[in-house]
Amino acid sequence: MNQTKEVNHKKAFILGIQHLLAMYSGAVAVPLLIGTALKFNSTQMTYLVSIDIFMCGLATFFQLVRNRYFGIGLPVILGCAIQAVEPLKMIGREYSIGTMYGSIIVAGIFVFLIAGQFAKIRKLFPPVVTGSLITVIGLTLIPIALQNLGGGDATAKNFGALPNLFVGIVTILIILGVQFWAKGFLKSIAVLIGLIGGTIVAGCMGMVSLAPVRQAPWFHVPQPFYFGTPKFALSPSLTMIIIALVSMVESTGVFFALGNLLDRQTTAADLKRGYRAEGLAVILGGIFNTFPYTTFSQNVGLLELSGIRTKRPIYWAACLLMLMGLLPKAGALATIIPTSVLGAAMLVMFSMISVQGIRMLLNVDFSNEHNTLIVAISIGAGLGVSVYPQIFQALPQAAQLFLGNGIVIASICAVLLNLILNRPKLTKGLKNEREVAEQVEQLEK
Repeated sequence: MNQTKEVNHKKAFILGIQHLLAMYSGAVAVPLLIGTALKFNSTQMTYLVSIDIFMCGLATFFQLVRNRYFGIGLPVILGCAIQAVEPLKMIGREYSIGTMYGSIIVAGIFVFLIAGQFAKIRKLFPPVVTGSLITVIGLTLIPIALQNLGGGDATAKNFGALPNLFVGIVTILIILGVQFWAKGFLKSIAVLIGLIGGTIVAGCMGMVSLAPVRQAPWFHVPQPFYFGTPKFALSPSLTMIIIALVSMVESTGVFFALGNLLDRQTTAADLKRGYRAEGLAVILGGIFNTFPYTTFSQNVGLLELSGIRTKRPIYWAACLLMLMGLLPKAGALATIIPTSVLGAAMLVMFSMISVQGIRMLLNVDFSNEHNTLIVAISIGAGLGVSVYPQIFQALPQAAQLFLGNGIVIASICAVLLNLILNRPKLTKGLKNEREVAEQVEQLEK
């Protein structure tokens, strides 16, 4: 049952912590991976992680605060785009760190400028497309959850060790137990209770270290161009523009999933403001020497699981992220949660995203065999490429960056097949969409 009523500040604060912990590992993974690859020292790594956390909070505010120019106004959290890791490592090594951040700034400007045009393709995403896309998003994230549950590094000798599996299973059982027996607010924070309970169990087994908290500084101030002034080159800029397009496709699916959860129609004007907010966040990411930001899909599963769909907890999460970015010791507290505990919580949440996509597909008319083909091929192709992205290794690197993402492949297949097989209905819908968009623009003026 939807719980769309407002929650008080105390409950919203606790829910905000739950949202923060759900996305935290994904948020810090990008700076850790890139900083390690570029051989940053401990001082540089501390800055990179801290400012990244701060920017995640600021980027989230851009989406929450809906106005005429930017912000979709949905309960979303923004974090680093994980698909940007390999391209940024390549640019940083082969060009320079300045070029890496210059290409991020270019990509952000590109997203902001094309937001209006990209939003006009909204009618290309009916339930048969969005349902397939959201299902693929959830299913492609599940292997990441399992990898974390096993310990994080699938090549490590202790991957899948019994202690990792034990605390992961305990975490899942706690979440399920709270969901089954608890009522009211306690039920809505099942994931948070699972994370805390799993961490306590892991601590009793010697799997929790407080060293990151002791080593972190007390205060940190964001500095523009900390690693030097940005530099611009054509090839790196084009590469990051491709990554930005991938992120926009993923965000489109998340926006529609949230609209479906809230029983709210996502209009072209909403999408335009959402894309613009992401573009602003990416530009600031380049200026403050962090990374591209995109809407995180894992929090959709958390909204579904908690039943609380208001924005107030997300405001708290954004505030806490910014505070943690200024106070690295506070931010380090979240890092003591064992990877296997986080992976267990992710498994529950990512599975809920897939269920949300399946629910959307229930609204599809499968008596039309064209829709059956669209769903089958788009989900199959998306999952296949997620497992074997190297299938495109014979193509140019720019094409590999774009096509090696299963979510993008699922989107392309679903949109093109729907465009071809359901063209008459789509043409009529696009005409109606243009008429509605014109009316909305007149009202805004």
